Amino acid sequence: MDLAKSIEPNSAQVNAEDFLTGPRTVTITNVEEGSSEQPVFIHLQEFPNRTYRPSKSMRRVIVSAWGSESSAYTGRQLVLFCNPDITFGKDKVGGIQLSHLSHLEKPLSVNLTATRGRRKQFTVEPLNAEPLKDESGRDWLTELTAANTLDTIATLGAEAKAAHANNTVLQMMYAKHADVKKGGTE
Repeated sequence: MDLAKSIEPNSAQVNAEDFLTGPRTVTITNVEEGSSEQPVFIHLQEFPNRTYRPSKSMRRVIVSAWGSESSAYTGRQLVLFCNPDITFGKDKVGGIQLSHLSHLEKPLSVNLTATRGRRKQFTVEPLNAEPLKDESGRDWLTELTAANTLDTIATLGAEAKAAHANNTVLQMMYAKHADVKKGGTE
C-alpha cells in the first residue's frame, strides 16, 4: 500500500511536505494573480485542487527563464523539490525550490538575495524528456523517488557523486537525506 496520499497536507496550496518522497515534475495548466502576500498562483496538472505559490526568489528564476508574461507558461514544466535548508528569518523551515525548467537551452544562473546584503547564485537546469539522466544512463530522479531509507539514499548519493552527476542531482539527494534523517519519511 502506498502511504503517500495519507501524508498529503490539507491545504489550498502545494507545500514542501508534498515533496518528502522526492522531487516531482509538474505541468502548468494556468497562472492567476493571487493575494498581496502570495501574488502568484500557479495551477498544476498534478495537483488539481491546489496551487503552487512560488517564493519571490523562485518567481525571479521563472521570470528570468521564461519572461514576465505568464500566459506563455501554460503547458511548461518544472521540477519541484523540498529543500530542508530554506530559512525564514533565522529558522530552517524547509521550502520548495526549482531544479529544472522546460524551454531552456542551457543551465540558467540567477543571483538571488540570500540574506540582507548578500546574494547567492542559484542555477536551474534545462528539463529535457529525461531530466535527471546523465552519461551513465541512470535516471537519478526515479531512483531517488524510490529510495526511502538513509542507507539507500546515502548509497545512491555516493553512486551519483562517483558518476559525476550534476550539482542539482546531488543537491536533491542531500535534501532528501536530510529530510529522512530528521524524520520526514522513514
